[in-house]
Amino acid sequence: MKQWLGLLGLANKSGNVVTGQDNIINKIKKGIVKMVIVATDASDNTKKLYRDKCKYYNVLCIESGTIEELSNAIGKVNRVAVGICDDGFTKGLLAKITK
Repeated sequence: MKQWLGLLGLANKSGNVVTGQDNIINKIKKGIVKMVIVATDASDNTKKLYRDKCKYYNVLCIESGTIEELSNAIGKVNRVAVGICDDGFTKGLLAKITK
C-alpha cells in the first residue's frame, strides 16, 4: 500500500475528507477544501471538471491513485475524487504523493 493512502485514511477518520462531486464542488466554492485528489482512472470529463473548478478557485488539484485505492483508503465504495479540508493533511499528503 502506498504511504499516502494511510494518511488519507487518517484524514477521513478525523473528518477532514469530503466526498461526492456536488459536495466537493460546493466546499471548493466556499473555500473549505484545500486540495482535491482525483483518481488516475477517472473519466476525462471528471478530471476536467475538477481541474477547472480548482483552477478557478485557486485550489490544488492532483491526480493520484486509482478509484479502488481512494475508495479503500476512506472505507467507501466507488469514490473518484476526495477533497481535503485541513492544511496539515494537505501538506502531508502532498509531500508523500510527490515523493
